[in-house]
Amino acid sequence: MTRNSLEFRLLASGAVWSIVVLVTTGLIISSLMREVVEANFDARLQAYLDGLIANIELDPDGRLKTVGSIGDARFDQPLSGWYWQVSPVERSPSTVPLTSLSLLDQSLPLSGSEALPPGSPSMQRFYRRGPADQNLRIVQQDIQLAGSEGLHTFTVGGNGDELEAQMSKFNNTLIVALTVMGLGVVAAALIQIRFGLRPLRMFERSLSNIRTGRQSRLTGTFPDEVQQVAEELNALLASNEQIVSRARTHVGNLAHALKTPLSVIANEAKADSGPVGAKVAEQAAIMGDQISLYLERARMAARGRALGVVTEVLPVVDAIMRTLVRIHADRAIAATVTCDRSVFFQGEKQDLEEAIGNLLENAFKWADSAVTVTVEPPHSGQAEGRHAQLRVRVEDDGPGLTDAQKHEAVKRGSRLDETMPGSGLGLSIVAELAALYDGRLALHDSALGGLRVDLDLPGSKADVA
Repeated sequence: MTRNSLEFRLLASGAVWSIVVLVTTGLIISSLMREVVEANFDARLQAYLDGLIANIELDPDGRLKTVGSIGDARFDQPLSGWYWQVSPVERSPSTVPLTSLSLLDQSLPLSGSEALPPGSPSMQRFYRRGPADQNLRIVQQDIQLAGSEGLHTFTVGGNGDELEAQMSKFNNTLIVALTVMGLGVVAAALIQIRFGLRPLRMFERSLSNIRTGRQSRLTGTFPDEVQQVAEELNALLASNEQIVSRARTHVGNLAHALKTPLSVIANEAKADSGPVGAKVAEQAAIMGDQISLYLERARMAARGRALGVVTEVLPVVDAIMRTLVRIHADRAIAATVTCDRSVFFQGEKQDLEEAIGNLLENAFKWADSAVTVTVEPPHSGQAEGRHAQLRVRVEDDGPGLTDAQKHEAVKRGSRLDETMPGSGLGLSIVAELAALYDGRLALHDSALGGLRVDLDLPGSKADVA
């Protein structure tokens, strides 16, 4: 899976959206849970406040006194985090409020700026820092006691750290649950994406097999969204084969139609010993070469663009090498071939034979005692790629070429040594054929002392049992 693949895009977009949704859901659930926890905590404090109100009276001297307990021992434990306090709303600096034993000699903070207008029955709830720097959740209400002319503020505070501990435990559990859910969603999305895109991978493999010649048509059953594309591609492949076949037929017909009249003209010119006959023969020969050149180009172009045609390389190289060894048996040239049987040329056998034949013929012509052929398969990173190429390396131990001669050697009709037989078309034909197959021909100095020719052509490496 790469960053530019459909799988990555679908999975990444789904994962990002899932994270956004789960985080938002988690925040909402946590907020609602806090409201519930706070409401339950406040309900407990309200119960304690009601019990406090029921157990506070005024004595005959107008002083506050307790007539019972509110039922929780934590209010008697020093600095336990659970406190209550009763004090007059309108009090002097010398007024001492009535407090729980847990407060010792301290007092609870009142609402301050949040205080309601005097006489309001409403209850206030808020957080304050209390004794021992505890975070207190406080409920507070102003009540008029029997026999009292003024209001008294009843305050009960509970340890808010308990509330925070509950929230922390819940949030940790929520995070774990949402994380597991998120991973489950991503895993399910990955399975769904891989299952949904499986036909496209089958489609890709079929196209690769067609390109490497393992099959000639797209096969298999595809989903409705892809089936029509597969049918159109199969129709295109069939049309391509028909076009190539017609092109070959037309090339053959044209060759026959042109070469026969040229042969007649050349024969008639030879019968005329004068300068006109010689000139006509010369021009007829030039025309013949040009016709052969362009007909060959047209033939190679038609074949080079055919899909699904492959040729095993080793049998072609072996056959040409054995033939040339027999032809040059009197020179005792040592011939070596290094090639894997799994290497295939993505093109027609005739073109490969023509290319390798020209290279080996040239090598045997100039070699002193050794010719080697090494076929390198496409490396692992491009073995199935659209631009995968094999390399045919031909080396000899002959005199070699200078840089200027290497440039001149690939020109059509160029002959570097007129004493040697040949037309000078060999390397130029190979270079043109390589170009038609989007390959290339390169000349270098060989480690054997002569010339090294590297021919790159489209290829593939197949599994061989």
